[in-house]
Amino acid sequence: MSSFQIRLAVEKLGKGGIVACPTESVYGLSCDPLNQHAIERLLALKQRPDTKGFILIASSIEQLEPFVTIPDNRRAEIEQGWPGPITWVLPAKEGLPAWIGGGRDSIAARVTAHPIMAEICALYGGCLVSTSANLSGQPPARNPAQVRKQFDDLLDMILGGKLGGLARPTPIRDAVSGKFIRR
Repeated sequence: MSSFQIRLAVEKLGKGGIVACPTESVYGLSCDPLNQHAIERLLALKQRPDTKGFILIASSIEQLEPFVTIPDNRRAEIEQGWPGPITWVLPAKEGLPAWIGGGRDSIAARVTAHPIMAEICALYGGCLVSTSANLSGQPPARNPAQVRKQFDDLLDMILGGKLGGLARPTPIRDAVSGKFIRR
């Protein structure tokens, strides 16, 4: 993976683009979580309802702080697992656009250990949406060819690279209860 390609992906994201990127387990579609046009386009591309919400992916906890609150009783556990392949559903900060959490008062978030995604978030200077690269109801793409098959040339960029090695999407846990939502 060249630094030129990563910088190009960051540039496209900064202009409201949608970029397909490798993550821990599947290819994901990323965009700026605060860019309404990019979010609407992403929802239309995936044929996904706006009530599902998105996972935010970041290179550091600090990038997530404008969006979520980490409960004190779970902070050590969450910080110990990040960066890493676990997604936590955390209380959302007030005043955020409803589309991020699908209208709920919580947001799913992860500090990624995937080197390409971590570098993209670091260069972007903030967290990004990361949703599986697939049409709603279809299996998630696991390589660039599968992304192209589902989205043809409708994305701004498909970034090549290896997946992080997980066979299934990341586990999701509720930060308030500690319970697994997805194993």
